[in-house]
Amino acid sequence: MSALHLNINNEIAELRLDNVDKLNCLTVSMLEALESHCNTLEKNPDVRVVLLTAEGDHVFCAGADISAWGDLTPFDFSRDWIRHGHRVFNRLARLVQPTIAVVKGHAIGGGLELITACDLRVSSPKATFGMPETSIGVVPGWSGTQRLARHIPPAILKEMTLFGSRLTAKRVYEIGFINMISDDPYATAFEKAKQIINKSPRANEVTKYMLNAAHDEDAEAMIEALGGGMISSSKDKAEGVLSFREKRKPDFSGK
Repeated sequence: MSALHLNINNEIAELRLDNVDKLNCLTVSMLEALESHCNTLEKNPDVRVVLLTAEGDHVFCAGADISAWGDLTPFDFSRDWIRHGHRVFNRLARLVQPTIAVVKGHAIGGGLELITACDLRVSSPKATFGMPETSIGVVPGWSGTQRLARHIPPAILKEMTLFGSRLTAKRVYEIGFINMISDDPYATAFEKAKQIINKSPRANEVTKYMLNAAHDEDAEAMIEALGGGMISSSKDKAEGVLSFREKRKPDFSGK
């Protein structure tokens, strides 16, 4: 049975894919669990960093489970599968905590798109990375031509998507997509995660917002969040709220 688990160990949380019999392919229930877990993490101020891992050593995630979408109507495929997946992956990418993908095995299709939604990526030297969608008559659907295009040079992404090339960990490290290659990627990622524990969680959160906005990730919300933060500390805001509660005309000071 497929699952996506959440384990919280003090300041470090772990999201773990668990669908080994199907190469950790993503199912509807796993997407729903990921979205729910992200909501839980967002509300937990004690969690400082999140690791994304997967059961097994051979395959991190081979993409979406074809049995989950293969028979959908075109409209349902677009709305209920692609848009749903986009929403969930966006939720992960915009999580307040920094995230680290631990890639012990191959990350293919939706699996590659999933780790692209993380902030850092640590890989086994044996892992490979590919986008094989056109070989089964579909196109990348979970930001493989959008978010991934902000991380991988155009010519290399076209080689992966149009020609089906699968890249080695060494090659994606050389183009800056992978942060570190390690024979024990979990241990390496865990040590990296511990570096965050003594950092200011609020400063890290806001810095992540700003960096995401610089790459067109949730930029609209970031602009309005910054504006809201600026105005919320003003005397005008306090007077506006107070006058509303007292049912009178506000007396703004401009401060």
